[in-house]
Amino acid sequence: MRQRDIFFFWLPLFASWLLMTAEGPTVTAAINRLPDEVVMLAAQGIVVSLSVTIESPIINLLATATALVRDRDSFRLVRRFTIHWAIFLTIIAVLVAFTPVFDLVVVRWMGTPDNVARWVRPGMQIMTLWTAAIAWRRFLQGVLIHFGYTRLVAWGTAVRLLSSAGTAIGLALWGGWPGVYVGATALMAGVLAEAAYATLAVRPLYREELSAEKNFTGEEEEPPLSYSELFWFHLPLASTALLTLLAQPLVAFSLARLDNPTLSLAAWPLVFQLVLMARAAAMALPEAVIALTKGPETYAPVRRFAFTLAGLSILGMLLLVLTPLLPFYLRGIQDAGAGVAELARRGTILFLPYPALFVLVSWLRGRLIHSRATRNVNVGMAINLTITAALLFLGVYRSWPGLTTAAVALNVAILAELLYLLWRSRDILDLALPLFHFGQKRTPATID
Repeated sequence: MRQRDIFFFWLPLFASWLLMTAEGPTVTAAINRLPDEVVMLAAQGIVVSLSVTIESPIINLLATATALVRDRDSFRLVRRFTIHWAIFLTIIAVLVAFTPVFDLVVVRWMGTPDNVARWVRPGMQIMTLWTAAIAWRRFLQGVLIHFGYTRLVAWGTAVRLLSSAGTAIGLALWGGWPGVYVGATALMAGVLAEAAYATLAVRPLYREELSAEKNFTGEEEEPPLSYSELFWFHLPLASTALLTLLAQPLVAFSLARLDNPTLSLAAWPLVFQLVLMARAAAMALPEAVIALTKGPETYAPVRRFAFTLAGLSILGMLLLVLTPLLPFYLRGIQDAGAGVAELARRGTILFLPYPALFVLVSWLRGRLIHSRATRNVNVGMAINLTITAALLFLGVYRSWPGLTTAAVALNVAILAELLYLLWRSRDILDLALPLFHFGQKRTPATID
C-alpha cells in the first residue's frame, strides 16, 4: 500500500473534519460582532459543551457503521440501532432544556454565573434536535466510508458549513437576535442540512452496493450481525466518546470557579476551536485505519502515515503560534476584545503538543477498533478523563490560572492515554521499542 493511496483515502475525511471545525469559528465570529459579546460567547460555549456531551454516545456510530455495515441486512440493523439511540438521547436533551434538570446541571453543578446561565437555556432549547440529526448523518457517513465514497462525506460537510455560516451571517446582519440565538440556530441549520444531504447521497449506494440481490460481505463470508453483537461492539465506543466529551463540561465547570470566570469562559471557545481545527487531521484517522487495514502487510504503511501526520501537526502548531497568524485570527477574524484575545493567545500556545499526541492516539484507537478490542479503547479514554478531572479539580483547589489549568490537564491526560494504548497494542505493533517490548505479534483476534 502506497502512502499516496492512504493520503487520497484520508484526504476527503480530513476535509470533512476541517470544514466541520470551521463551523464553530464562523459562528463565534458572528457572535463577537453582536451586542454583549462576552456573555453571549460564554453562553454559546456552554450550550455547545452540553450538546456535544449529550450526543457523545452516537459520535462513534461513524466507526461502528464503517466497521459493521456490509450488506442490506446489516445496514437496516444499524439504522434501527441509530434510531433507538436518537430517540433516547433526544429525550435527555428535552429534559435538560425544558425541565428543572437545567438548573441542577448548569447552575448548581457547573456553577455558571447567573448572567450567563440565563442565556444558556434558550440555546439548549433551540438545539433540541441536534443529537438526532448528528446520529443519522454519522450512521450514513460511516456507510459511505465503508464503501469508499469518502468524497461524498466531504461534500456533505461543505453543505453543512455553507448552511450554518449562511444562517449565522444572515441572522447577525438582519435578525436582530441575541448572539446565543444566532449561534444555536446556525448550528442546527448546519446539521439538518448535512443530514438531509447524507440521506440523498446514500440512496444510489443502497440501490447498488446494498441491493437485495447483492450479498456483499467483503473478502470472506461472515455470520449475520445480531442486535446484541452490534450493541456490545458499539457500547465501549459510546462510552469512549462520552468520556471524551465529558472533558468539555469539566473544563467549563473549572473555569467558572477560577479567576475571571466570565472572561475565561469567553476565551475558552476560541482556544478550543483552534485546537479542534488543529486536530482535524487526527479525527479523520480512525476510520481510515479501520477501512484500510486489510492484513499484516498494511500495518507498516498506515503506521508510517500516522507518524508523518503527527510531525506535520507539530509543524502546523508552531507556524500558528510563532507567527502573526494567531493574533490576526483572534483580533482580525474573530474580532475578539483585547482581554479575551490575549487570554486565548496564551492558552493556545499551551496546546502546542496536543494535536500531534492526538494523531497517535487516533491511530491506535483505529487499530484496536479494527481488531475489535474496543474495551481497551474505552479504558484508555477512562484514564484520560480521570487524569483530566483530577488535574482540573487540583487547579480549582490550588486556584491556578484557568486556561493554564485546562491546558495542563488535557495535555497530560492525552499523553497518559497514548502510553496506555501503546501498551495494550504491543502485540499488534512492531515498533521495536524495548520499553514496551514490541515485536512479538499475535493475531488481532486474540487481544482481550
